[in-house]
Amino acid sequence: MDVDAYMAERIPLIDAAIESRFDPGPTIPESLRDAMRHLLFPGGKRIRPIFALAAAEAVGGRAEAALPIAVAVELVHTYSLVHDDLPCMDDDATRRGRPTVHVAFDEATAVLAGDALLTEAFAVLSDPTMSSGDPAAVMLSIHALATAAGAAGLVGGQVDDLLFSPETDGAVDHERLASIHSRKTAALFRAAIVGGAALGGASESERKSLLVFAEEIGVAFQIADDLLDADSDEAASILRVQGLDDAKRGAEGLLDRALGRIEGMCERAEPLRELARFCVRRDR
Repeated sequence: MDVDAYMAERIPLIDAAIESRFDPGPTIPESLRDAMRHLLFPGGKRIRPIFALAAAEAVGGRAEAALPIAVAVELVHTYSLVHDDLPCMDDDATRRGRPTVHVAFDEATAVLAGDALLTEAFAVLSDPTMSSGDPAAVMLSIHALATAAGAAGLVGGQVDDLLFSPETDGAVDHERLASIHSRKTAALFRAAIVGGAALGGASESERKSLLVFAEEIGVAFQIADDLLDADSDEAASILRVQGLDDAKRGAEGLLDRALGRIEGMCERAEPLRELARFCVRRDR
């Protein structure tokens, strides 16, 4: 399977669905709409939403059935980037080769744009014109995203990330690092994959297998990201905890275990497998 071709086919679906949430209208101030769109278009690789579509297909559903969670996850991911870049957080001036939102606009607008992206994600999932599937599956996807985005997920992970110091945290480094990866990165992979599978009609046993698969792939994805950014100060400090060779072995081990979780799934799960391999072994 050509994973690049698969992604190229799915990204226009996702982009069109995101774009539909930003139709011009009198109720959203233009400056706020522009700030919300600033990192969405052009966006990143859309990895998380593509995983949502692939998860729906893996359990026998249509890719389009997972578009609500795909869009919602991308909105939450973008909100987290907007807030992470703020001066009170990581204080970054550029993101994806462009000025960060607080630089391009102002700090207050960036905070409000992040707030609006987060709440819009749940408007998407609860919109009956978007989520027309089984109500129980819709509720499951909403719960999965809320759990991923909250204090036990993204927000809590960011708190610990801000406090994390490889130089002073001693013997607990590996444990704390794994916990941060699980909450900051794997949380949205879990929401995308489990939510996508639910909207695609997954059984309970399929959801359970995919939950563990998503956790392992999400952590491996973050390790791969750290390895790609090994020359940056932030990634270098994280990799000092593990070491480059240990990190690479760890990512491959997580990939192997994750693929084993879905070994029994039919050929419809091949895009999911190839996406997992791409995420961990990518060079870009």
